[in-house]
Amino acid sequence: MRIKTIFVFAILAVAMLMATSCSDKKSYADFLNRERQATNAYLANCRVVNEIPSDTVFETGEDAPFYRIDKEGNVYMQVIRASDRKTDKAKPSEKIYFRYMRYNLIYWYYYDTWYGDGNEDDMSFSSTYFQYGDYTLSTSSQWGYGIQLPLSFVGVESEVNVIIKSQYGLSAEISNVQPYLYHIRYFRNKI
Repeated sequence: MRIKTIFVFAILAVAMLMATSCSDKKSYADFLNRERQATNAYLANCRVVNEIPSDTVFETGEDAPFYRIDKEGNVYMQVIRASDRKTDKAKPSEKIYFRYMRYNLIYWYYYDTWYGDGNEDDMSFSSTYFQYGDYTLSTSSQWGYGIQLPLSFVGVESEVNVIIKSQYGLSAEISNVQPYLYHIRYFRNKI
């Protein structure tokens, strides 16, 4: 009987330890909530327009609003400089070069830190590229959907700031559940 009692207490102790350790781990929903909080906190300091203008004529410049460009709110775009989409539209499978700098909004939100990474300022790094709309190629799919989405609304040779949540971001980083603010310049020719 004594061994049985010790065994029951041992099982209860292990169960309590497991319950305690499980409660310390964050769920995927917790990470999504954190991502939403960081994105909303950044956008709270900006003008936000929740739909694309019907004539697709965007305000431009550093003070332009961020336009929500997908229904779920995973991508927001601020147009800094727009080329004419009618005459400068990206064609399916066209190789589009881009230079970018990106900033992790989780680091900004929790640690008040702006650390950028990308190839925008360092010309020793070559331009990156994707084949517009062709996600069957790894050169396109690795960048995620959010990098290409602005070209549905602005022409090539445009400059935008884009907030991209993890689901639309780099394919290798989706599980990190971190939103980024990207500064992107698109080009037809490699620079």
